[in-house]
Parts: sequence; structure tokens; C-alpha cells
Amino acid sequence: MNLSAIITALGGRSALQQLLDVGPSAISNYMTRGHLPNRVKPIIYAALTAKGYRVSADDLEILAAPSKLPTSDMATNLGPRILLIISGGIAAYRALETARQLQKRGARVTGVMTESAKQFITPLSLAALTGEKCYDHLFSLTDEAEMGHIQLARSADLVLVVPATANFIARANAGIADDLATTILLATRAKVVMAPAMNPAMWAHPATKNNFATLTQRGVHMVGPERGDTACGEEGEGRMCEPSYIADVAMKMVGAISNNHLSGNIDGKKKQAGPLIGKRVIITSGPTIEPIDKVRFIANRSSGKQGHAIATALASRGASVTLVSGPVNEAPPGHVNLVPVTTAAEMLSACTNAIAGKPTDIAICAAAVSDWRVTSVESKKLKKPRDSNAKLLLELRQNPDILSNLSNNKNRPKLVIGFAAETENLFENATAKRYHKGCDWMIANQVGGDDDPVFGSTTNKVLLITELGVETWPKMLKTELAEKLADRIEAEFYK
Repeated sequence: MNLSAIITALGGRSALQQLLDVGPSAISNYMTRGHLPNRVKPIIYAALTAKGYRVSADDLEILAAPSKLPTSDMATNLGPRILLIISGGIAAYRALETARQLQKRGARVTGVMTESAKQFITPLSLAALTGEKCYDHLFSLTDEAEMGHIQLARSADLVLVVPATANFIARANAGIADDLATTILLATRAKVVMAPAMNPAMWAHPATKNNFATLTQRGVHMVGPERGDTACGEEGEGRMCEPSYIADVAMKMVGAISNNHLSGNIDGKKKQAGPLIGKRVIITSGPTIEPIDKVRFIANRSSGKQGHAIATALASRGASVTLVSGPVNEAPPGHVNLVPVTTAAEMLSACTNAIAGKPTDIAICAAAVSDWRVTSVESKKLKKPRDSNAKLLLELRQNPDILSNLSNNKNRPKLVIGFAAETENLFENATAKRYHKGCDWMIANQVGGDDDPVFGSTTNKVLLITELGVETWPKMLKTELAEKLADRIEAEFYK
């Protein structure tokens, strides 16, 4: 190892000190010993390749100086560092194409393979493709007392598992760390993305569904699987998504989007393009108020906090949001088209008008619409009789079902999400409601509790029910829930 050449290429000793965050004595020790600790090699390798040098991944030997590229072209080499974990399934061969697609988009890819993955492809093939050493053994990263796997996990901007087999998903869910790949998952602070791939029967098994849902709840972003022909010859859901699509999702997760796709300014900041840029969204929020007479009305306790927070989150990601809101005390979010309404009939009319004009991508019915209205509204105030035992009977009729209307409309949005506020049998009632309304997702919350009534509260705790199953989201601020839902919607529109 020619340390002098490495130091010169990096710009001198001070540059190396700054890169490794060490003092002058550490550099002197490296020079005396004639080699570098394994933990710093990936950092130096990344720095040299970012400068355009062609470097041997094994000993950091500089094989070729950088070509004379314009400054703008050199900048494109400073891409995100993606740690690509390959687990042992037949789809492992498609991980090589995923690595190539990532590099094509400007990413720097470091490969990690499980022992079973090596039954399908070799570490040499991945190393040759990425130009970097492929790591496949936990203890090969240990140098003296330094924990190399920790450094490897922390140096990544994103950890991507392709393919994520049923076995690997189960081990990750259980927190097992018996090899390099699973140890990295516990040690990393980076975002984690998995691309499941397995036999359709394995994918449909309740254990796999439970593992999938739990990992998603913890913040792991799942890409697929999709329906199609699988390697075992069966047809069904379980096929790994296309490598180009997985690469697109990964690059979006680290914010590495081309400057050619930047959106306009939001709150004075330029936002990078994402799957929600330009998407048309309609959101209902707050209560509806159904008049009884000129003074009294039927309503509910909805504050509009959750619906308004969702509108804010999606608008901040570049979506074109129409917010149809009943009477609330919440300030209208910025950068949305606010349509104020009072009754359920008015809310339905505003929603159908919104989706009739142009194709709408997403509809989110967060409003607590009154189910009933009086058959005949009095034109004047109903006077209370002098007889204290007198009774007043109101004839009620059902209001139009806005969620069902949007779900079954000829101009149906691509993704329709409903809310179910229940006081009992939350999962059963919300699941039945999703089925009967015809929406894609149902967000269910328990209301009316003494500890947290939800209505008017700043927090929420929900179940997300989809065709894939149910996710339990812990109690969080409604603004946090809005961002989490926005993340899930973005993931849906990566597809």
C-alpha cells in the first residue's frame, strides 16, 4: 500500500485527517506501520473514487488517475453511498442488474452478500460490477479492536436488500444478527429498503405477512413484491420488482434526483422531484353541520387537525391539493386550494366537481361527515313548548356517502383512502367499512376514550388496513402521522 500516493491524491495529510476525523499522530502511526485500519478503507476508497481515481478495493492501490472531466461532470461522481445486501434467493442474480441500475443513476454501490446468496452468484461478480470489494463475512471486517461492520453500516446513505427472502425478512424482524448482513441492519442509522421476492405461497403465509407488516411499521420501506411468473414456475404475488424500478425508489429515498426534475419553490425552498410532484389530490377535513332550524344543527366533534395536517404534508411534497373542509378553527394550510363547505351535500358536490374537471390521483376522506340530516329543515327557530314533558321528534334521513361515491365514481382517483372513527370493534368494523365502501386503504382510530378522545386532540393512534393486511401505527402527533401517511403514499406511487 502506497500511503504517500494516497495522501497526495487526497490533497495532503490535513485532508486525510479531516476525512477520517483523526489527529496528526494517527496519520503518523499509519505511515509508520505502512497500512491503514480496515474500518477507514471504505471511507478512503469512496473519497478517491469520488475524485475520479480508479482504485483497487483490496489494497487501495491507485490504478489510474482521474480523467479530465468538467467540474459539472465530476460532481455527478459524488453520488450517494448505497450498501446493497444480497440474500439467498433465486432472484439474487437480478441484484447484479440492480447494482448496475444504481450506478447508472450516479450511486456508489458497496456489496454485502449472505452465505446463501453465494450459492447463486459470486462475490467476485459483484465486486467486478461495482468496482468495490464485496463483503461477505462478519469477522473479516475486524481490525485489531475496531468494529469494521459498524463503520460499514454507518458509512451508507441507504441500505438496500435485494432480494429480501422470506427467511431474511423473518430474521430481520426478529432482530437476529448472526451474519454481516443482519448485523448491519441493527447497526445502521440509514434508511432501509427491502425488495421482497419469494414463492407466492411463502408470501401469502401469515408469518411472512406479519413480519412484513412489523418491519414496515418500524420504518423499513418495502418495494413490492408484484404479481407475475416466479422462478419456481408458479404464477402469483411474490415476484421481485424490476431492478430499474427498485433503483428509482432507492435514489428517491436518498434524495438523489436530477436537477432537471426540480419543482418550483415552496416556502422559499426548492424541492426535489418526487412521486407526488404534480399529483392531484383531494382531501376532506373537519365536520359537516346539518341544520335543524335557523339556530340548531347536528354535527360532531371533529377539529380538522388530522385532515389539515395531511393536506400540509402532501402539499409540501409538491402535490396539487384541494382541501374540502367543513367549519373548523384550524388555519388553512399554505399552498392548497381550500373549498369551505358546511353540509355533507355541499362536501359531496365539491368533491365530485373536483374529480370531474381533471383526472385526480388521490382522494383522502378524513372528514367526519354527519351520517344523518333532518328531512325537513325549519325556516325559523323551533320554540320550546311550555310543557316541560313535551317531546320533539325529528325525522332523519341518511346523508350521501362521500367515500363510497368517490370509490365507485367513473372518475375514480387511483388511490382512495378512508377514515373510520369507531368506539368498539375497531378492526372488524373498519375492515367491513373498507370492503363495503370500495376504497383502497382504511385508516381506523378508536375515538371517545377518556385518556385520548382523538377528536380535538393533537395525537392519534391508528390501524392502516390495506389489501396486504393491517399495520398498527403507535400513538403519535397528528402532524407526524400525516408525514408517515405521506411516506406510504409516495411509496405507493413509486410503483
